[in-house]
Amino acid sequence: MALYRKYRPATFGEVIGQEQVTRPLSTALDNGRIAHAYLFSGPRGCGKTSSARILARSLNCVHGPTSTPCGECPSCVALAPGGSGNLDVMELDAASHGGVEDMRDLRERALFAPAESRYRVFIIDEAHMVSAAGNNALLKIVEEPPEHLIFIFATTEPEKILPTIRSRTHNYPFRLLAPAAMRQLLERVVAEEGVVVDENVYPLVIRAGGGSPRDTLSILDQLLAGAGPNGLTYELALPLLGVTDLSLIDATVDALAAHDASTVFHTIDAVMESGHEPRRFALDLLDRFRDLLVIRTVPDAFGQSLVDAPVDRADILRAQAEKFSSQQLAQLASEVNDRIVDIRGATAPRLLLEIMMAHLLTLQPSVASPAPSGPSGPAQSGPAQSGGGSAAAAAAAAAAAVNRNVRSTSTPAPQKPAPVEAPQPEPTPEPTPAPAPAAQADTDALFVRIEADWTQLRQAVGGRNKVAEIMLTEARPLGMDGGTLVLGHHTGALAERINADNNNADIAAVLSEKLDAKVGVRCVVGTDPAAANLKPVERKQVWNPNRESAQEAEADEPDDPAPAPSPKPPAPAKDDWRAAVQAASAQAAARAKRERDEIPPPPEPPADDEPPYDPWDDNTPPPPAPDAAPDAAPVASSEEYTQEDEERDMQDQARDEEGTIDRRDATAIAMELLASELGARPL
Repeated sequence: MALYRKYRPATFGEVIGQEQVTRPLSTALDNGRIAHAYLFSGPRGCGKTSSARILARSLNCVHGPTSTPCGECPSCVALAPGGSGNLDVMELDAASHGGVEDMRDLRERALFAPAESRYRVFIIDEAHMVSAAGNNALLKIVEEPPEHLIFIFATTEPEKILPTIRSRTHNYPFRLLAPAAMRQLLERVVAEEGVVVDENVYPLVIRAGGGSPRDTLSILDQLLAGAGPNGLTYELALPLLGVTDLSLIDATVDALAAHDASTVFHTIDAVMESGHEPRRFALDLLDRFRDLLVIRTVPDAFGQSLVDAPVDRADILRAQAEKFSSQQLAQLASEVNDRIVDIRGATAPRLLLEIMMAHLLTLQPSVASPAPSGPSGPAQSGPAQSGGGSAAAAAAAAAAAVNRNVRSTSTPAPQKPAPVEAPQPEPTPEPTPAPAPAAQADTDALFVRIEADWTQLRQAVGGRNKVAEIMLTEARPLGMDGGTLVLGHHTGALAERINADNNNADIAAVLSEKLDAKVGVRCVVGTDPAAANLKPVERKQVWNPNRESAQEAEADEPDDPAPAPSPKPPAPAKDDWRAAVQAASAQAAARAKRERDEIPPPPEPPADDEPPYDPWDDNTPPPPAPDAAPDAAPVASSEEYTQEDEERDMQDQARDEEGTIDRRDATAIAMELLASELGARPL
């Protein structure tokens, strides 16, 4: 019999690592507080189905309901691990029997009273696989079951269960076992089996099992089946589990610490020659970086069981951890984690593994190199101080570079020579200093240019990265944050993709090339510049002929008193279109009357000896002006009335007239024209 079946728990006291479920459930059973439906949720292989069988056994024990079934009554014997089973306890696999007909059959059988037990218990495994119609067929009896009926749903995806059914259950979440609890389980099974297992094998088996008791016991069962007379040794378990040889991991870590590229690539060659799977090697290397980071951060990591490595390797791992700082280990682990996905299913996994190693060699600086010091003080010592100092220096350098690049886009202005002063220590940047007023003006001008040419800039991005151009379609420039263009987008997922390294680098490169300035790009969710803490851009005022200030109107009035103008009709209400039409008609009539009054009188009739004036005959002299002497010669105009003069006069006339804002839409205007011209009425 398989180990996971042979050592299946028979009571809640034998369940290891699930105290968050067994304790409250045992208390409820002892107090007689029985629910009609339970939901056991959690990862696969963590004891959900076994606990459901223990619950059924505890409910139908002759001394029950109790959390400690006697194990002697017919019900306890039949429902024990390896027992014959009971007619009143039924298990159903919803993965293969989750249709509506299966649920209808279960509902009909649930109405019958128990044959020989206290309760009829239905255990539905993989309950999230029940179809929608099956859930509807089961809903009524789950809501109002008979007194003798109890449902136990077991699932790995509780969110997929019908919410109406889920709300009728008592939910008990299961979880994966911690390494310490799993080690306790394995040692108990090994002791029961009477076999010898090397101490260094337990961490390998626990890591391969992934926290699942069933999977871990299955792996141990396979290893014990192939064990020799000396028991299960580390050398035997290592190739069967596919784990990378520790010597290869040690050699890689030591070579990275020493920046020995030759040893790194020779180790990769040894990994491939020994038949190790490249992705598994990367995973094992990631686990090593994790252990070293914990050891570097927590001095007593082994004593607190935070590291799964064998105890006899504690000195080796501590020595390796001392070769790196916490920041370097975090960078190494992050780089490996980001590149593991590319190795899976790759046509050239060795090449990708070597590229990963090349990046690891260039990521972290040498630990022995001193931290960069400021102009007025010595270098800080210690790994943490070195990391913080380098980060601050990098931030200051980045801010200075951004300001230099922004200032380089504008025309340099002459500056007065600064007085010579004693050198002062540079202040620590928090996080980046605000740009000077001149730099702010330059960024405002740059942003105005970006706004005006945004369509062309976005299309230029498409020439390099078509996906980035598509994502920028709904993006809107909001402002400049130093040398960084801030874009707004209503879709958070697309904003995140724009900020991704590959897309962001292409966008920034194209904008920098087109604008002839170093420009960074950052995308935020939303299109409100104030929400992004951006200052409003100062823009030039655009002349609007329909909007004149009262001060300018008073300044244009002559000093001499003029006759009072005719009273203007009162302003119409906003929604009264008839009054607006009447007011506009009155204004048009007054303007026509004023134009008629300004028309000069007709010329005097020509003398008898003068030919009549013909405007179409160039040889006929024009009539003299009214105020000119009769014998005065006609004076030719020195300037022609051009189209620019006509437009200027129209603008002056529009500025002098009092205008109103027409807030109607196209439909309202069309209906007004139909009503006024054709006499139509709206339906």
